[in-house]
Amino acid sequence: MRASSLDHLVVVAPTLAAGALYIAQRLGLEMQPGGQHPRMGTHNLLLRLGDAYLEVIAPDPDAVPPARPRWFGLDDLGPQSSPYLAHWVVRTQGLERADDGLTQTFGAIERMSRGTLSWQISIRPDGHLPQGGTLPSLIDWGDAEHPALKLAETGCRLQRLKIGHPDPPLIERQLDAIGFSGPVVVIAGEHPVLRAHIDTPAGLKTLC
Repeated sequence: MRASSLDHLVVVAPTLAAGALYIAQRLGLEMQPGGQHPRMGTHNLLLRLGDAYLEVIAPDPDAVPPARPRWFGLDDLGPQSSPYLAHWVVRTQGLERADDGLTQTFGAIERMSRGTLSWQISIRPDGHLPQGGTLPSLIDWGDAEHPALKLAETGCRLQRLKIGHPDPPLIERQLDAIGFSGPVVVIAGEHPVLRAHIDTPAGLKTLC
């Protein structure tokens, strides 16, 4: 049976500067440099959350625009859009053996890279997020050291991720199907929404 656990949270932003400001205002912390994703025309900033991490991702103005939709719904952002917690990603193994049921739900499995890092991740061809971002993407780092362990310690930890969805049993069934275990609660909500409660050196903070 497949097993999975929380890998990282994803904040989307029209620019990295806007995303960094959002995190500074919400958490009182500075993001760390990430890198570029050439296939997607994006770049990111990172923040360690113990053995997981927080990612701010935005279109890279210096990159060649991709001949496909960018991931994480970034093409839907306008230049004045506010950054927000759009998605989450869970780590698992054996994505090269993903069956049709898995890829139909979470997206096609693709090989991606950033600098010297490479991984496999589920991506919907239209660039949109499964169930409005409430269902996670799946990531497989293979035998590589997890990137969170290369980031500076921040003293931050994810306390809980709350997922709001009109059909909570649907989300819970899909999480059970991938053997997910972690600090996640699914509640009823009119629209898909994520809210992360994060312990920081300055106390409990919220991202949404």
